[in-house]
Amino acid sequence: MKNWLLLLLCWGAWLSGQAQEAPATTTDEDAFYIRRIYDKALTDSRCYSWLEYLTTRIGGRLSGSPQAAASVEYTRWVLDTIGFDTVWLQPCMVPHWVRGDAEQVRVVNSRKMGSLELRALALGNSVGTGPAGLTAEVIEVNHLDDLEKLGRSRLEGKIVFFNRPFDPTHINTFAAYGGAVDQRAYGAARAARFGAVGVLVRSMTSRLDDVPHTGSLAYEEGTPRIPAFGISTNDAELLSSLLKEEPVRVYMRSTCMHMGEALSYNVIAEMRGSERPGDIILVGGHLDSWDVSGGAHDDGAGCVQSMEVLRLLKTMGYKPKRTLRCVLFMNEENGLMGGRTYISESNKAREYHMAAIESDRGGFTPRGFTCEGDATVFEAKFKKLAQWMSLLEPYGLRLSKGGSGADIGGLKSQKGLLIGFEPDSQRYFDFHHAPTDNFDSVNKRELELGAAAMTALVYLLDKYGLD
Repeated sequence: MKNWLLLLLCWGAWLSGQAQEAPATTTDEDAFYIRRIYDKALTDSRCYSWLEYLTTRIGGRLSGSPQAAASVEYTRWVLDTIGFDTVWLQPCMVPHWVRGDAEQVRVVNSRKMGSLELRALALGNSVGTGPAGLTAEVIEVNHLDDLEKLGRSRLEGKIVFFNRPFDPTHINTFAAYGGAVDQRAYGAARAARFGAVGVLVRSMTSRLDDVPHTGSLAYEEGTPRIPAFGISTNDAELLSSLLKEEPVRVYMRSTCMHMGEALSYNVIAEMRGSERPGDIILVGGHLDSWDVSGGAHDDGAGCVQSMEVLRLLKTMGYKPKRTLRCVLFMNEENGLMGGRTYISESNKAREYHMAAIESDRGGFTPRGFTCEGDATVFEAKFKKLAQWMSLLEPYGLRLSKGGSGADIGGLKSQKGLLIGFEPDSQRYFDFHHAPTDNFDSVNKRELELGAAAMTALVYLLDKYGLD
């Protein structure tokens, strides 16, 4: 009898040990630690004050600009003073585009309304019109395919007006953006094939207002480069209604230009892992922003949240098993050169990013995370991550399959898990690429909750891994 009792006790002890070693098993200890993370983030954060300095003292941070250089030095200094194991700058060559004089877009001598100013911003990477500007008749289209139907005979010498709005039936506004942004990105190149001399694009927002939005475009090799402007949604509605009544001619003027390439940097900070330092967990956002605002939601919020993740763990005395790395990427907006440089150097060094989290969807209320990865490993890693969600659901967080982020997407070949931090999307495109994307549009508590959510996920990733 005593032998049987001893055997049962040994068997119970063995089972208990196995449960403690199981990598996907979470405990009450984890729940309490995540609660501590949230308490710390909501009572002792730094990210909001960092964002204030970045967006109001430095301002818009278009790559190649003095403001972009200042943001590199500021964030490097902040990270260095926190006391991480390593802080360094990673050089990258970036495009240097300048906006020049304030843009002018004007309806000329309308029979109904006379001359009328339209609120406009040149699209990023656009060529200028030249100092004299240009005037031409406007042709409205809704889709890129409409250009083929109209042909050169209708479009040559004209200004093409792309006026496809967001689809309001999409609950997630990023889906609505994805359904409309091709006209901004490729409209100028496609219209130039048919001899158009300029392009106007309805701003990428679901909101009807007087605020024009900028954003990047892409030209085609062998096709003339023509100037392109975003106009406010209210002005797009007005122009469209006017075109239904009479032919409309518009005057456009901009002096934007490319200044070649400039040297800039990604800003990187690291806490070295104690057990598996070769497994890297990255958190990051992009440091550059458009020049027309402070770039608070896009993507100052993502940068300061990523910085705060490492600071919170550091100040809580956490000792990571894996290497935790914060990366502030340069030139996401009009080139992705920071992300491409980082991935190229990482691959050369044969690094392994077990997980990478990008925050580039604004500083709004956290809703969860979206995930992607190499098809050969994604399902297993996603399933492992999903086992922890009971710890995050009390904080209003969910997990789903989807995209991650533009700067980390190239890490997919390293076969880790790529994760996008997902805040509430409803108001993001009110501010995205617009002059209104300033510090006062960000709520302090929402920003801190986002940092806490990311920190909690990094804690679980580091503790349990994805193997």
